Amino acid sequence: MTIRVLIADDQEMMRSAFRMILDSQPDMEVVASVGDGEAAVAEARRLRPDVCLLDIRMPKLDGLEATRLLAGPDVREPLNVLIATTFDLDEYVYRALRNGASGFLLKDMSPALLVEAVRAAANGNALISPAVTVRLLSHFAPQRGQEPDNADKPLLEPLTERELGVVKLVALGKTNEEVAAELYVTQATVKTHLANVQRKLGVRNRGEVAAWAWRTGVCS
Repeated sequence: MTIRVLIADDQEMMRSAFRMILDSQPDMEVVASVGDGEAAVAEARRLRPDVCLLDIRMPKLDGLEATRLLAGPDVREPLNVLIATTFDLDEYVYRALRNGASGFLLKDMSPALLVEAVRAAANGNALISPAVTVRLLSHFAPQRGQEPDNADKPLLEPLTERELGVVKLVALGKTNEEVAAELYVTQATVKTHLANVQRKLGVRNRGEVAAWAWRTGVCS
């Protein structure tokens, strides 16, 4: 199967670079390349690509709001959104994940990481740059002497010990393959655990799972 990708970035040079990398892959095709957030939302809704690769700072509509419109909690059929940005500010990561992004990458990533992230998102196994996961999401962890943030709505059911183990590894940026290897289970088992975790937390992707884990002190 060919992974259909939409690219949205206000810098033509960056769009061209991403397109060259992705179009060179035998299993990928860039179906749209646009320069602002409004066009990104319109084209994404029209084309329904497998992955939307969005910048944050764009004219007309920024990538974070575009993410909410394409993948947010109120979207009935959400799309897979990857954020790729030079701005690794804490609030950007947090809002992107809250708005439904399934991955967050920095633009200085290697071409190999970009390709891996797009493939992961298309397969429902989204990837967050390990540097972002550990360095930025950890900012949401309770500081010494502080209590964890319990502002989240109550869990539908408590997480099992194995589910918590999976959550901790996901929050450290591990892929399903790496989680499976570390816990000595199959990738299918990892996916089942993650599906149960997402249901219990009331979230829709592993990015939100990771943010919850750091915010509530699970990773401390």
